[in-house]
Amino acid sequence: MSEYDVLVVGSGAAGTTAAERCAGAGRRVAIVDRLPYGGTCRLRGCDPKKVLVGAAEAVDWVRRMAGSGIAGESHIDWPELMRFKHTFTDSVPSQREDELRKAGVTTYHGTACFTSATSMRVAGETVEAKNVVLACGAWPAKLGLEGEEHLIDSTGFLDLPQLPKRIAFIGGGYIAFEFAHLSARAGASPVILQRGPRVLTGFEPSLVDRIVAIGGEVGVDVRTNAEITSVEKIASGFAVCGNVSGEPLRLECDLVVHAAGRAPDLDDLALGTGNVERTKKGIAVNEFLQSRSNPAVYAVGDCADGGGLALTPAATYEGDLAGRNILEGNAHRPDFDGLASIVYTIPSLGSVGLTTAQARERALPFRVAEGDSTQWYSSRRVRARCSAYRLLIGEANGELLGAHVMGPHTEELINVFSLAIRAKVPVSTLQATLFAYPTASSDIEAMTA
Repeated sequence: MSEYDVLVVGSGAAGTTAAERCAGAGRRVAIVDRLPYGGTCRLRGCDPKKVLVGAAEAVDWVRRMAGSGIAGESHIDWPELMRFKHTFTDSVPSQREDELRKAGVTTYHGTACFTSATSMRVAGETVEAKNVVLACGAWPAKLGLEGEEHLIDSTGFLDLPQLPKRIAFIGGGYIAFEFAHLSARAGASPVILQRGPRVLTGFEPSLVDRIVAIGGEVGVDVRTNAEITSVEKIASGFAVCGNVSGEPLRLECDLVVHAAGRAPDLDDLALGTGNVERTKKGIAVNEFLQSRSNPAVYAVGDCADGGGLALTPAATYEGDLAGRNILEGNAHRPDFDGLASIVYTIPSLGSVGLTTAQARERALPFRVAEGDSTQWYSSRRVRARCSAYRLLIGEANGELLGAHVMGPHTEELINVFSLAIRAKVPVSTLQATLFAYPTASSDIEAMTA
Protein backbone atom coordinates (compact mmCIF):
# COMPACT_ATOMS: atom_id res chain seq x y z
CA MET A 1 0.00 0.00 0.00
CA SER A 2 1.24 3.51 -0.92
CA GLU A 3 0.33 6.48 1.25
CA TYR A 4 -0.06 10.10 0.23
CA ASP A 5 -1.43 13.29 1.69
CA VAL A 6 -3.40 14.00 -1.47
CA LEU A 7 -4.52 11.76 -4.33
CA VAL A 8 -5.88 13.50 -7.42
CA VAL A 9 -7.99 11.66 -10.00
CA GLY A 10 -7.78 13.40 -13.38
CA SER A 11 -4.94 15.32 -15.08
CA GLY A 12 -6.90 18.15 -16.70
CA ALA A 13 -6.81 21.80 -15.69
CA ALA A 14 -8.62 21.26 -12.37
CA GLY A 15 -6.70 18.20 -11.21
CA THR A 16 -3.26 19.46 -12.24
CA THR A 17 -3.82 22.78 -10.50
CA ALA A 18 -4.87 21.10 -7.25
CA ALA A 19 -1.95 18.66 -7.39
CA GLU A 20 0.68 21.33 -8.02
CA ARG A 21 -0.78 23.62 -5.35
CA CYS A 22 -0.51 20.87 -2.71
CA ALA A 23 2.87 19.57 -3.86
CA GLY A 24 4.24 23.11 -3.79
CA ALA A 25 3.36 23.27 -0.10
CA GLY A 26 5.39 20.15 0.62
CA ARG A 27 2.56 17.61 0.67
CA ARG A 28 3.01 14.10 -0.68
CA VAL A 29 0.83 14.10 -3.80
CA ALA A 30 -0.09 11.51 -6.43
CA ILE A 31 -2.23 11.86 -9.55
CA VAL A 32 -3.83 9.25 -11.78
CA ASP A 33 -5.53 9.33 -15.18
CA ARG A 34 -6.83 6.52 -17.36
CA LEU A 35 -6.47 8.75 -20.43
CA PRO A 36 -3.34 10.50 -21.73
CA TYR A 37 -2.24 13.28 -19.41
CA GLY A 38 -3.50 16.76 -20.29
CA GLY A 39 -7.27 16.69 -19.95
CA THR A 40 -10.05 17.63 -22.31
CA CYS A 41 -9.17 21.28 -22.94
CA ARG A 42 -5.59 20.72 -24.03
CA LEU A 43 -6.13 17.44 -25.91
CA ARG A 44 -9.77 17.01 -26.94
CA GLY A 45 -11.50 20.36 -26.53
CA CYS A 46 -10.72 24.06 -26.34
CA ASP A 47 -7.20 24.20 -27.72
CA PRO A 48 -7.46 21.90 -30.76
CA LYS A 49 -10.93 23.25 -31.52
CA LYS A 50 -9.66 26.82 -31.62
CA VAL A 51 -6.86 25.81 -34.00
CA LEU A 52 -9.49 24.55 -36.45
CA VAL A 53 -11.79 27.51 -35.87
CA GLY A 54 -8.88 29.85 -36.55
CA ALA A 55 -8.50 28.39 -40.03
CA ALA A 56 -12.23 28.76 -40.67
CA GLU A 57 -12.10 32.39 -39.52
CA ALA A 58 -9.24 33.10 -41.92
CA VAL A 59 -11.09 31.58 -44.85
CA ASP A 60 -14.28 33.41 -43.96
CA TRP A 61 -12.41 36.71 -43.68
CA VAL A 62 -10.91 36.29 -47.15
CA ARG A 63 -14.33 35.50 -48.61
CA ARG A 64 -15.94 38.49 -46.89
CA MET A 65 -13.25 40.81 -48.21
CA ALA A 66 -13.72 39.78 -51.85
CA GLY A 67 -14.21 42.96 -53.81
CA SER A 68 -12.75 45.08 -51.02
CA GLY A 69 -9.06 44.67 -51.73
CA ILE A 70 -8.60 40.92 -51.38
CA ALA A 71 -8.61 38.77 -54.53
CA GLY A 72 -8.31 35.04 -55.07
CA GLU A 73 -9.85 31.92 -53.57
CA SER A 74 -9.17 30.39 -50.19
CA HIS A 75 -10.13 26.98 -48.86
CA ILE A 76 -9.40 24.63 -45.97
CA ASP A 77 -7.10 21.68 -46.62
CA TRP A 78 -8.51 19.42 -43.89
CA PRO A 79 -5.67 16.83 -43.68
CA GLU A 80 -3.07 19.61 -43.58
CA LEU A 81 -5.08 21.42 -40.90
CA MET A 82 -5.22 18.21 -38.87
CA ARG A 83 -1.44 17.88 -39.10
CA PHE A 84 -1.11 21.45 -37.83
CA LYS A 85 -3.51 20.69 -34.97
CA HIS A 86 -1.39 17.73 -33.90
CA THR A 87 1.61 20.04 -33.43
CA PHE A 88 -0.35 21.49 -30.50
CA THR A 89 -1.65 18.26 -28.98
CA ASP A 90 0.86 15.47 -29.57
CA SER A 91 3.44 16.70 -27.07
CA VAL A 92 0.96 17.59 -24.32
CA PRO A 93 0.79 14.24 -22.42
CA SER A 94 4.54 13.90 -21.95
CA GLN A 95 4.96 17.60 -21.17
CA ARG A 96 2.16 17.57 -18.61
CA GLU A 97 3.51 14.47 -16.89
CA ASP A 98 7.05 15.86 -16.83
CA GLU A 99 5.78 19.11 -15.28
CA LEU A 100 3.95 17.19 -12.56
CA ARG A 101 6.95 15.03 -11.75
CA LYS A 102 9.22 18.08 -11.55
CA ALA A 103 6.69 19.56 -9.12
CA GLY A 104 7.11 16.48 -6.93
CA VAL A 105 3.88 14.71 -7.90
CA THR A 106 3.88 10.92 -8.33
CA THR A 107 2.09 9.95 -11.54
CA TYR A 108 -0.03 6.86 -12.21
CA HIS A 109 -1.69 5.59 -15.38
CA GLY A 110 -4.90 3.60 -15.21
CA THR A 111 -8.29 3.53 -13.54
CA ALA A 112 -9.12 4.47 -9.97
CA CYS A 113 -11.96 3.36 -7.70
CA PHE A 114 -12.70 3.69 -4.01
CA THR A 115 -11.99 0.77 -1.70
CA SER A 116 -12.88 2.77 1.43
CA ALA A 117 -13.58 6.37 2.40
CA THR A 118 -9.84 7.21 2.25
CA SER A 119 -8.36 4.61 -0.07
CA MET A 120 -8.54 3.81 -3.77
CA ARG A 121 -7.45 1.05 -6.07
CA VAL A 122 -5.19 2.91 -8.51
CA ALA A 123 -3.80 1.14 -11.57
CA GLY A 124 -3.87 -2.16 -9.68
CA GLU A 125 -2.31 -0.75 -6.51
CA THR A 126 -4.01 0.23 -3.25
CA VAL A 127 -3.38 3.86 -2.36
CA GLU A 128 -4.25 5.47 0.97
CA ALA A 129 -4.72 9.23 1.06
CA LYS A 130 -5.69 11.77 3.68
CA ASN A 131 -7.55 13.68 0.99
CA VAL A 132 -8.83 12.72 -2.46
CA VAL A 133 -9.53 15.31 -5.17
CA LEU A 134 -11.89 14.11 -7.88
CA ALA A 135 -11.25 15.98 -11.13
CA CYS A 136 -12.49 13.35 -13.57
CA GLY A 137 -14.18 15.67 -16.05
CA ALA A 138 -17.16 14.70 -18.18
CA TRP A 139 -18.00 12.51 -21.13
CA PRO A 140 -20.86 12.40 -23.67
CA ALA A 141 -24.21 11.81 -21.99
CA LYS A 142 -26.15 8.68 -22.94
CA LEU A 143 -28.95 9.56 -25.34
CA GLY A 144 -30.89 6.30 -25.32
CA LEU A 145 -31.19 6.24 -29.11
CA GLU A 146 -31.46 3.11 -31.21
CA GLY A 147 -28.18 3.00 -33.13
CA GLU A 148 -26.41 5.34 -30.72
CA GLU A 149 -23.19 3.40 -31.33
CA HIS A 150 -22.99 4.98 -34.80
CA LEU A 151 -22.43 8.47 -33.37
CA ILE A 152 -19.01 10.01 -32.86
CA ASP A 153 -18.36 12.52 -30.10
CA SER A 154 -16.45 15.80 -30.13
CA THR A 155 -13.18 13.94 -29.54
CA GLY A 156 -13.74 11.90 -32.69
CA PHE A 157 -14.70 14.97 -34.70
CA LEU A 158 -11.52 16.77 -33.72
CA ASP A 159 -9.46 13.88 -35.06
CA LEU A 160 -11.22 13.22 -38.38
CA PRO A 161 -8.65 12.44 -41.11
CA GLN A 162 -11.13 13.75 -43.71
CA LEU A 163 -14.21 15.93 -43.32
CA PRO A 164 -17.35 14.30 -44.75
CA LYS A 165 -19.77 16.34 -46.83
CA ARG A 166 -23.07 15.70 -45.04
CA ILE A 167 -22.91 16.06 -41.26
CA ALA A 168 -25.72 15.87 -38.71
CA PHE A 169 -25.23 17.24 -35.19
CA ILE A 170 -27.62 15.93 -32.56
CA GLY A 171 -27.92 18.75 -30.04
CA GLY A 172 -27.98 22.53 -30.33
CA GLY A 173 -25.35 23.72 -27.86
CA TYR A 174 -21.99 25.36 -28.37
CA ILE A 175 -20.25 22.19 -29.60
CA ALA A 176 -22.77 21.73 -32.40
CA PHE A 177 -22.65 25.37 -33.46
CA GLU A 178 -18.87 25.69 -33.38
CA PHE A 179 -18.31 22.52 -35.38
CA ALA A 180 -21.14 23.34 -37.78
CA HIS A 181 -19.74 26.80 -38.54
CA LEU A 182 -16.29 25.29 -38.99
CA SER A 183 -17.67 22.55 -41.25
CA ALA A 184 -19.60 24.99 -43.42
CA ARG A 185 -16.45 27.05 -44.08
CA ALA A 186 -14.63 23.81 -44.92
CA GLY A 187 -17.18 22.92 -47.61
CA ALA A 188 -19.50 20.56 -45.73
CA SER A 189 -23.27 20.77 -45.35
CA PRO A 190 -24.05 20.65 -41.61
CA VAL A 191 -27.48 20.17 -40.04
CA ILE A 192 -28.12 20.91 -36.36
CA LEU A 193 -31.00 18.98 -34.77
CA GLN A 194 -32.11 20.47 -31.45
CA ARG A 195 -34.70 18.73 -29.29
CA GLY A 196 -36.15 21.91 -27.76
CA PRO A 197 -37.48 25.13 -29.27
CA ARG A 198 -34.30 27.14 -28.60
CA VAL A 199 -30.61 26.61 -29.36
CA LEU A 200 -27.63 27.94 -27.40
CA THR A 201 -29.88 28.27 -24.37
CA GLY A 202 -27.18 29.77 -22.14
CA PHE A 203 -26.85 32.86 -24.34
CA GLU A 204 -28.97 35.96 -24.91
CA PRO A 205 -31.87 34.90 -27.21
CA SER A 206 -31.91 38.03 -29.39
CA LEU A 207 -28.25 37.52 -30.34
CA VAL A 208 -28.66 33.76 -30.74
CA ASP A 209 -31.34 34.45 -33.35
CA ARG A 210 -28.81 36.49 -35.30
CA ILE A 211 -26.22 33.72 -35.12
CA VAL A 212 -28.79 31.27 -36.46
CA ALA A 213 -29.63 33.63 -39.33
CA ILE A 214 -25.96 34.18 -40.22
CA GLY A 215 -25.34 30.44 -40.09
CA GLY A 216 -28.17 29.93 -42.54
CA GLU A 217 -26.49 32.30 -44.98
CA VAL A 218 -23.33 30.16 -45.06
CA GLY A 219 -25.05 26.77 -45.10
CA VAL A 220 -25.71 25.84 -41.45
CA ASP A 221 -29.18 24.28 -41.34
CA VAL A 222 -30.73 24.56 -37.85
CA ARG A 223 -33.86 22.59 -37.03
CA THR A 224 -35.51 22.93 -33.63
CA ASN A 225 -38.17 20.75 -31.96
CA ALA A 226 -36.39 17.73 -33.43
CA GLU A 227 -37.16 14.45 -31.67
CA ILE A 228 -34.55 11.89 -32.77
CA THR A 229 -35.46 8.25 -32.23
CA SER A 230 -32.81 6.29 -34.12
CA VAL A 231 -29.68 6.39 -36.26
CA GLU A 232 -29.49 3.71 -38.95
CA LYS A 233 -26.48 2.49 -40.88
CA ILE A 234 -27.29 2.55 -44.60
CA ALA A 235 -25.31 1.95 -47.77
CA SER A 236 -24.60 5.65 -48.35
CA GLY A 237 -23.79 6.43 -44.74
CA PHE A 238 -26.37 6.95 -42.01
CA ALA A 239 -30.02 7.91 -41.66
CA VAL A 240 -31.16 9.99 -38.70
CA CYS A 241 -34.83 9.26 -38.02
CA GLY A 242 -37.46 10.93 -35.88
CA ASN A 243 -39.66 13.98 -36.30
CA VAL A 244 -39.37 17.75 -36.45
CA SER A 245 -42.32 19.66 -34.99
CA GLY A 246 -44.40 16.52 -35.43
CA GLU A 247 -43.43 15.95 -39.07
CA PRO A 248 -41.49 12.76 -39.95
CA LEU A 249 -37.73 13.14 -40.35
CA ARG A 250 -35.33 10.92 -42.24
CA LEU A 251 -32.04 12.70 -42.80
CA GLU A 252 -29.35 10.86 -44.76
CA CYS A 253 -25.80 11.91 -43.98
CA ASP A 254 -22.17 10.75 -43.94
CA LEU A 255 -21.49 11.46 -40.27
CA VAL A 256 -23.55 11.87 -37.09
CA VAL A 257 -22.04 13.80 -34.18
CA HIS A 258 -23.17 13.61 -30.56
CA ALA A 259 -23.49 17.23 -29.42
CA ALA A 260 -26.33 16.85 -26.93
CA GLY A 261 -24.47 17.43 -23.69
CA ARG A 262 -21.99 15.80 -21.37
CA ALA A 263 -22.32 14.01 -18.04
CA PRO A 264 -19.86 13.69 -15.12
CA ASP A 265 -17.40 10.82 -15.69
CA LEU A 266 -18.01 9.09 -12.35
CA ASP A 267 -19.53 5.70 -13.08
CA ASP A 268 -16.37 3.64 -12.54
CA LEU A 269 -15.24 5.21 -9.25
CA ALA A 270 -17.30 3.04 -6.85
CA LEU A 271 -18.57 6.18 -5.16
CA GLY A 272 -20.80 4.19 -2.83
CA THR A 273 -17.79 2.38 -1.39
CA GLY A 274 -16.16 5.74 -0.78
CA ASN A 275 -19.32 7.19 0.79
CA VAL A 276 -19.34 9.94 -1.84
CA GLU A 277 -22.77 11.25 -2.79
CA ARG A 278 -23.57 12.52 -6.26
CA THR A 279 -26.34 14.45 -7.98
CA LYS A 280 -27.31 14.54 -11.63
CA LYS A 281 -24.78 17.35 -12.09
CA GLY A 282 -21.88 15.62 -10.32
CA ILE A 283 -20.36 15.12 -6.90
CA ALA A 284 -22.46 16.83 -4.22
CA VAL A 285 -20.13 19.40 -2.62
CA ASN A 286 -20.46 22.14 -0.04
CA GLU A 287 -19.39 25.76 -0.41
CA PHE A 288 -15.73 24.71 -0.03
CA LEU A 289 -15.90 22.13 -2.85
CA GLN A 290 -15.77 19.37 -0.25
CA SER A 291 -17.94 16.26 -0.53
CA ARG A 292 -21.10 16.62 1.55
CA SER A 293 -20.90 12.99 2.62
CA ASN A 294 -17.15 12.31 2.90
CA PRO A 295 -15.04 15.19 4.31
CA ALA A 296 -11.83 13.59 3.01
CA VAL A 297 -12.96 14.11 -0.59
CA TYR A 298 -13.06 17.27 -2.69
CA ALA A 299 -14.45 17.52 -6.23
CA VAL A 300 -13.66 20.13 -8.87
CA GLY A 301 -14.28 20.90 -12.53
CA ASP A 302 -16.86 19.24 -14.74
CA CYS A 303 -17.43 16.27 -12.41
CA ALA A 304 -18.55 18.45 -9.48
CA ASP A 305 -21.90 20.01 -8.71
CA GLY A 306 -20.15 23.15 -7.51
CA GLY A 307 -22.10 25.93 -9.18
CA GLY A 308 -19.65 26.91 -11.90
CA LEU A 309 -19.98 26.51 -15.63
CA ALA A 310 -18.19 23.66 -17.40
CA LEU A 311 -15.38 25.92 -18.60
CA THR A 312 -11.61 25.65 -18.31
CA PRO A 313 -11.13 28.89 -16.31
CA ALA A 314 -13.71 27.67 -13.80
CA ALA A 315 -12.02 24.27 -13.53
CA THR A 316 -8.58 25.81 -12.95
CA TYR A 317 -10.03 28.18 -10.36
CA GLU A 318 -11.82 25.37 -8.53
CA GLY A 319 -8.71 23.18 -8.54
CA ASP A 320 -6.73 25.97 -6.92
CA LEU A 321 -9.43 26.60 -4.30
CA ALA A 322 -9.67 22.92 -3.41
CA GLY A 323 -5.90 22.76 -2.97
CA ARG A 324 -5.93 25.83 -0.75
CA ASN A 325 -8.80 24.47 1.33
CA ILE A 326 -6.91 21.20 1.88
CA LEU A 327 -3.80 23.09 2.94
CA GLU A 328 -5.38 25.88 5.00
CA GLY A 329 -8.61 24.38 6.24
CA ASN A 330 -11.89 25.25 4.57
CA ALA A 331 -11.42 28.99 4.17
CA HIS A 332 -12.05 29.67 0.48
CA ARG A 333 -15.40 29.73 -1.31
CA PRO A 334 -15.71 30.06 -5.11
CA ASP A 335 -16.94 33.33 -6.55
CA PHE A 336 -17.95 32.99 -10.19
CA ASP A 337 -18.86 36.64 -10.81
CA GLY A 338 -17.53 37.72 -14.18
CA LEU A 339 -17.10 34.21 -15.57
CA ALA A 340 -17.37 34.72 -19.32
CA SER A 341 -18.43 32.20 -21.93
CA ILE A 342 -17.92 32.29 -25.69
CA VAL A 343 -19.30 30.15 -28.49
CA TYR A 344 -16.73 30.25 -31.29
CA THR A 345 -19.06 30.53 -34.23
CA ILE A 346 -18.21 32.96 -37.03
CA PRO A 347 -18.83 35.60 -35.81
CA SER A 348 -18.48 34.51 -32.20
CA LEU A 349 -21.00 35.10 -29.45
CA GLY A 350 -20.01 35.96 -25.88
CA SER A 351 -21.84 36.27 -22.60
CA VAL A 352 -20.88 37.34 -19.09
CA GLY A 353 -23.05 38.06 -16.08
CA LEU A 354 -26.82 37.88 -16.12
CA THR A 355 -29.05 37.37 -19.12
CA THR A 356 -32.15 39.51 -19.45
CA ALA A 357 -34.33 36.66 -18.20
CA GLN A 358 -32.12 36.09 -15.15
CA ALA A 359 -32.10 39.77 -14.24
CA ARG A 360 -35.88 39.88 -14.44
CA GLU A 361 -36.21 36.73 -12.34
CA ARG A 362 -34.21 38.47 -9.62
CA ALA A 363 -36.39 41.57 -9.92
CA LEU A 364 -33.31 43.75 -10.40
CA PRO A 365 -33.89 47.26 -11.74
CA PHE A 366 -31.80 47.73 -14.86
CA ARG A 367 -31.68 49.51 -18.17
CA VAL A 368 -30.74 47.97 -21.49
CA ALA A 369 -28.15 49.40 -23.85
CA GLU A 370 -28.28 47.53 -27.13
CA GLY A 371 -27.68 48.04 -30.79
CA ASP A 372 -26.47 46.78 -34.14
CA SER A 373 -22.81 47.67 -34.65
CA THR A 374 -22.32 46.07 -38.06
CA GLN A 375 -21.65 49.41 -39.69
CA TRP A 376 -19.36 50.70 -36.95
CA TYR A 377 -15.78 51.15 -38.09
CA SER A 378 -14.36 48.20 -36.08
CA SER A 379 -16.76 45.78 -37.79
CA ARG A 380 -17.05 47.42 -41.19
CA ARG A 381 -13.30 47.43 -41.83
CA VAL A 382 -13.29 43.59 -41.71
CA ARG A 383 -16.61 43.32 -43.56
CA ALA A 384 -18.28 41.58 -40.61
CA ARG A 385 -21.48 39.80 -41.56
CA CYS A 386 -23.06 41.14 -38.39
CA SER A 387 -22.15 42.55 -34.99
CA ALA A 388 -24.42 43.55 -32.13
CA TYR A 389 -24.53 43.93 -28.37
CA ARG A 390 -26.91 43.95 -25.42
CA LEU A 391 -25.77 45.31 -22.06
CA LEU A 392 -27.70 45.25 -18.79
CA ILE A 393 -26.81 48.17 -16.54
CA GLY A 394 -28.00 48.32 -12.92
CA GLU A 395 -30.16 51.33 -12.12
CA ALA A 396 -29.12 51.38 -8.47
CA ASN A 397 -25.34 51.66 -8.82
CA GLY A 398 -24.61 52.01 -12.51
CA GLU A 399 -22.66 48.75 -12.58
CA LEU A 400 -22.78 46.21 -15.36
CA LEU A 401 -25.09 43.28 -14.59
CA GLY A 402 -24.62 41.43 -17.87
CA ALA A 403 -22.93 41.85 -21.23
CA HIS A 404 -23.76 39.98 -24.41
CA VAL A 405 -21.77 40.58 -27.58
CA MET A 406 -21.52 39.08 -31.03
CA GLY A 407 -19.17 40.03 -33.80
CA PRO A 408 -15.56 39.78 -34.98
CA HIS A 409 -14.15 41.21 -31.72
CA THR A 410 -16.19 39.31 -29.15
CA GLU A 411 -13.17 37.87 -27.35
CA GLU A 412 -11.65 41.29 -26.70
CA LEU A 413 -14.88 42.92 -25.57
CA ILE A 414 -16.19 40.14 -23.37
CA ASN A 415 -12.98 40.06 -21.35
CA VAL A 416 -13.19 43.79 -20.68
CA PHE A 417 -16.79 43.36 -19.54
CA SER A 418 -15.79 40.34 -17.44
CA LEU A 419 -13.26 42.44 -15.58
CA ALA A 420 -15.82 45.22 -15.12
CA ILE A 421 -18.34 42.85 -13.55
CA ARG A 422 -15.85 41.05 -11.31
CA ALA A 423 -14.22 44.28 -10.11
CA LYS A 424 -17.57 46.10 -9.90
CA VAL A 425 -16.35 48.86 -12.18
CA PRO A 426 -19.14 51.42 -12.82
CA VAL A 427 -20.17 51.90 -16.42
CA SER A 428 -19.24 55.57 -16.03
CA THR A 429 -15.61 54.49 -15.51
CA LEU A 430 -15.71 52.38 -18.67
CA GLN A 431 -17.07 55.38 -20.56
CA ALA A 432 -14.25 57.58 -19.25
CA THR A 433 -11.46 55.07 -19.98
CA LEU A 434 -9.03 56.16 -22.68
CA PHE A 435 -8.92 52.94 -24.71
CA ALA A 436 -6.49 52.68 -27.61
CA TYR A 437 -8.08 53.67 -30.91
CA PRO A 438 -9.12 52.23 -33.27
CA THR A 439 -9.95 49.03 -31.38
CA ALA A 440 -13.11 47.19 -30.48
CA SER A 441 -12.68 48.31 -26.87
CA SER A 442 -12.84 51.93 -27.98
CA ASP A 443 -16.45 51.20 -29.00
CA ILE A 444 -17.42 50.66 -25.36
CA GLU A 445 -18.08 54.36 -24.80
CA ALA A 446 -20.76 54.30 -27.51
CA MET A 447 -22.11 50.91 -26.39
CA THR A 448 -22.70 52.06 -22.81
CA ALA A 449 -24.22 55.44 -23.65
